[in-house]
Amino acid sequence: MNDDLAPDGVAAALLASIAVLVRRVRHVPVEGGLAMPERTALSLLDRSGPTTSSALAREAQITAQAMGATLSGLRARGLVERRPDPEDGRRAVLTMTDAGRQALKDKRNARTELIARALTGGAFTPDELDRLAAAAPLLERLARNI
Repeated sequence: MNDDLAPDGVAAALLASIAVLVRRVRHVPVEGGLAMPERTALSLLDRSGPTTSSALAREAQITAQAMGATLSGLRARGLVERRPDPEDGRRAVLTMTDAGRQALKDKRNARTELIARALTGGAFTPDELDRLAAAAPLLERLARNI
């Protein structure tokens, strides 16, 4: 087997190239957009549904105070709502608002457009575009297996 095709060589190459891509895409400015901690909090709420601030902090692997500050800003902008927990009135449950869903969608759309622009204009051949399209489901499967 070619050393470049050995699993550890493929892993190193994928990790390096994906890290560069993710770093570049994360820094896409979106007008009125979300800071990274805000996007993370909204993404977690989008996936998990209504939950507590402490559960979000654990999931994001940050302090409860840092998550509280992020959520406070999101609530002030109307992107997150805080309601009493129906099972335990002493706790509060956070829910993403329609405006929060739209802000997250706008950020994702801006990133998709950025990548689409990078793929057009002759930067990639039709064969390379086919290869990238074929790799996408494999990368998703790889992510699920980690």
